[in-house]
Amino acid sequence: MKNQSSGIDRRSFFKAGLTAGAAAVTAGAANAAAPENKAIKLTGKIPERMFGKTGHMLPVLGHGGSAMVDQWAEGYNVKLEAEDARAAMVRNAYDSGVRYFDTARVYGESERIMGEALKDVRDNCFIASKVADPRPDKTRESVEKTLSELDTDYIDCMQVHSPAVERVGVKGGMAIREELGKLQDEGLIRFTGVTTHIIFKEVYEMVDTEAFDQVLLARGYMNRGMTNMISNESLEWREKTVARAHELNMGIVAMKVMGLNMMGRGNTQVVADYDVEKRAALPGAAIRWALNDERIGILNIGMSVSEDIGLNMKTITGDLTLTESDKLLLADYAEKAYASPYTKAMQYA
Repeated sequence: MKNQSSGIDRRSFFKAGLTAGAAAVTAGAANAAAPENKAIKLTGKIPERMFGKTGHMLPVLGHGGSAMVDQWAEGYNVKLEAEDARAAMVRNAYDSGVRYFDTARVYGESERIMGEALKDVRDNCFIASKVADPRPDKTRESVEKTLSELDTDYIDCMQVHSPAVERVGVKGGMAIREELGKLQDEGLIRFTGVTTHIIFKEVYEMVDTEAFDQVLLARGYMNRGMTNMISNESLEWREKTVARAHELNMGIVAMKVMGLNMMGRGNTQVVADYDVEKRAALPGAAIRWALNDERIGILNIGMSVSEDIGLNMKTITGDLTLTESDKLLLADYAEKAYASPYTKAMQYA
């Protein structure tokens, strides 16, 4: 892919920059904090898939950390427990076999809770966080704060967070990635990634540089981003991104599996009078739909209270075959959800 303003091949240019950055960091490798050959022991309770070029075989269920923080509790239609109870919930997920834990610098108390829950099993889990500050000169500060909150010496994957790319575009996002590369050379970061709810074209361009190890993107049956619905044009770019990431052997993580609250706890806001039994079956059908695509390595599902762990484990350890009944249920609900005032009030992007 060409940079239209300069004619420079973006991938070659960026690789040259990383090489120069690595040469500048002379002492980092010797003092690396991250384990060189990290091995994660699994329980076998949850189905596993190879997580791209990371070399890790990981359970397909990941614990999303945005659904358990005070600032978004109302949106998730949940009353949160005290922080120590939320830490116990995260630990319950680990004890149940979950090994991938997702958080972010902008997720309030999420990093702190996960750090507390996982501190004595740190080297046996894969923790991913995100940099949302669009200023490259603040990347190190952001990462160091994440490490402090998580109470760890290293992060398994640090991602360029979608809000940053939305503000500064591909060029700005790649500038953050270059700073992450320096921290990677120092042993503070094992892998790098990029995330998006909605800007799939830009993230496709970033993935295409071949500079990332994983991508986290909104990909559920309901075409929901964060505050927007996903347009047909954006859906095309999303599928191109998944295809390119798979071609590059990247770890692919799907979020918004339940369409945020559209099929999860808050779905009564979307379709108020839906059949009770069918409503209860929606999350399981949504999970099976997402896992039907074998390119997807992990489902990053937000969990707010202890009950969520058990419900998701029941689905994920059962028969994951996407059935005709699942397809009919999802189609029936989606038809009603897309026609609802809740969805019609949202913009498409």
